[in-house]
Amino acid sequence: MAKPEHSFMRGTLVLSVAAFVNRILGFISGMFVARVLGAEGIGILMMAHPLVPLVITITELGLPVAISKLVAEASARGERAKVRRILHVSLAVTGILSVTLTTASLLGSEWIAKLLLSDQRAYYAMLAITPIAPIVAVSAVLKGYFRGMQRMKTIAASDVLEHTVQIACVLALVHLLMPYGVAYAAAGAMAASVVSEAVSLLFLGFSYKLHGEAKEPGETWSNHLRTGKPALSELLKIGLPTTGQGVVQSVYGAFQPLLITSSLALAGIGTAVATKQFGMLAGYAFPLLFMPSFITHSLSTALIPAIGEASVNKQGMLMHTRMDQALRMGLLIGAPATVILFVWATPLTTLVYHAPEAGLLLKILAPMFFLHYFDAPLHAILLGLGRAGAALWNFVLATAFKTASIFVFGSQFGIAGVAVGLGVGIVMQTLLNFFSVSGSIGFYWRVEPYIKVGFCMSVMAVCGRAAYDFLIREGWPLLWSVTASATGALALYLALLSLTNAWRWKQVRRAPVSW
Repeated sequence: MAKPEHSFMRGTLVLSVAAFVNRILGFISGMFVARVLGAEGIGILMMAHPLVPLVITITELGLPVAISKLVAEASARGERAKVRRILHVSLAVTGILSVTLTTASLLGSEWIAKLLLSDQRAYYAMLAITPIAPIVAVSAVLKGYFRGMQRMKTIAASDVLEHTVQIACVLALVHLLMPYGVAYAAAGAMAASVVSEAVSLLFLGFSYKLHGEAKEPGETWSNHLRTGKPALSELLKIGLPTTGQGVVQSVYGAFQPLLITSSLALAGIGTAVATKQFGMLAGYAFPLLFMPSFITHSLSTALIPAIGEASVNKQGMLMHTRMDQALRMGLLIGAPATVILFVWATPLTTLVYHAPEAGLLLKILAPMFFLHYFDAPLHAILLGLGRAGAALWNFVLATAFKTASIFVFGSQFGIAGVAVGLGVGIVMQTLLNFFSVSGSIGFYWRVEPYIKVGFCMSVMAVCGRAAYDFLIREGWPLLWSVTASATGALALYLALLSLTNAWRWKQVRRAPVSW
């Protein structure tokens, strides 16, 4: 029993390290693109992208998750032929669907652009990113296979390779196309994503050729497809229920730029300015907000099977202990991240993007985004409990509420109102997931740790701001003022956590409280 556990932990650690490296690489790439294209170019980039996730979600049909589960089971039983059959059927389904939908998207690109794009300059970027769907779909199938075989290093290596190639391509294509206008430069940035995904797919294909399934004599694609109906049925039984949230999220993402620019138009803001403001929100504020969250997302990946195992074995206390540990981690990580993003909002957007005006949007979103560090573990707990339907409906309700909030606040208060609407959606989704978890297994609520961390946050914020203002008055450069004051404030936060004993919470022993 120890070996699978150790294998799982090693795989989680490898993926976490790769996620950190990729987040850094992606942030560097995004920072370069933001500086070269400016807020207007980033707005064009963000408008062109949302259609692709919808196409990918439909073509994948949730199969990567199903593949990893079924491959692991078949491999454990020694059914190597079934492993190959699963892989062949999955590649056939995703290949046909992705090529069909991509072709339809290209043929109907002008109609799609008129429907979804409030700024028609995003048309070329939309065309450039569309061919990525078949590449991502096939890569997802191969990654599902490697997850099922517990070969996480292959997936991690492919992800790092993809982001490295993307940075190189972005540097080259954006510089090459910028003289022709911001619309063509944005299209070049999108094309860089296609090239990097293709390189990653080649690496995965080569890895499968070296370490994948050896074909038996007489085996052919047609044989696998002819006898693959049971495998397809198993795949769809697991995969289809997982696509609902992805479809809703992709549909919303496709219409979000139009929703935001329309609400800004009602506030009397022109198309070019609205595109620039949308670029500051989506391209400047959100990358900074999501930067620290890779830790909680890695934790959530490990939490799903941990909660599922405890639930199946009727180990209620273990389940609540793991839940307590996950939320504790979200609190301890989210607290200093929120303080830094709130207190140093304008200096950060000035240093990273040369856009001090984006600091207001970051400051508005940071306090509400604090709940995101709890939402990821809560969502994982629901999935581990087998309540994917509840997670889906919570997302649908939160998205509907967010859509209404963006339209109402954006039309009244401009881009600041849009930021408030987005933050309201995050708060709503976290609360709905909290009530669903509490209704399922109860919830242990201890106020003392949250008071302690809240105290540490407050002292960190006050002292950090005072230190920053002092260093600026003393004539320190902005970079050194931000670095020194933020580092000192973070060190103070950690020291206060130790002094108040905030991270050594007692084991859960009390009865759960239901809400």
